[in-house]
Amino acid sequence: MTILVSALVGLAGESQMAALVGGFIPALAPYQAVTWAGPPIPAWLTPLTATLLHGGVFHLLFNMVMFVYCGREVERALGSKAIGVLYFIGAYAAAAGQWAQDPQSMMPMIGASGAISAVVAAYALLYGRNRARQIGPLSAGVLHAVWLGAAWTIINLLVGYATLTDQPVAIGAHIGGFIAGLILTRPLLLWRYRDA
Repeated sequence: MTILVSALVGLAGESQMAALVGGFIPALAPYQAVTWAGPPIPAWLTPLTATLLHGGVFHLLFNMVMFVYCGREVERALGSKAIGVLYFIGAYAAAAGQWAQDPQSMMPMIGASGAISAVVAAYALLYGRNRARQIGPLSAGVLHAVWLGAAWTIINLLVGYATLTDQPVAIGAHIGGFIAGLILTRPLLLWRYRDA
């Protein structure tokens, strides 16, 4: 669905209008819908519609490669329903992270990478090797999660700089989605195997 919507918007040359209508705009989050020629999209729905829009072919390609690579393995471990829950909650956690970063921002956040960050976090927890060591009160697991989140955010920053787009990388969204993935992985794993 994401590929289809992004392709249609790109071919129609309506990327900027689509970002304004379907992107998540932190300053509008709790209040109003964005109006356009069609029916208004409620602000509470824009964290999901934003995942369908991308800032160009490279942005879409990078997100889809990461989603297919990590998502395939996470789905094997957690199941198809759980990965849907992870993606859905990851999209809203990404919006919350972006809102927390700058609640007055009128810059629309688009792309699926915030929701995919939740899947990447689950992949990292399920398949990553924990090489961190405890430092003071911080456990090795906490340090491992912080390291993975920082690495994922840096990769996204580098991709943003490499593509030379005028749209900033949504750091708050990546962090929000990643934290959601860290929090949800264990409960979703237990949910999958609750009857085993």
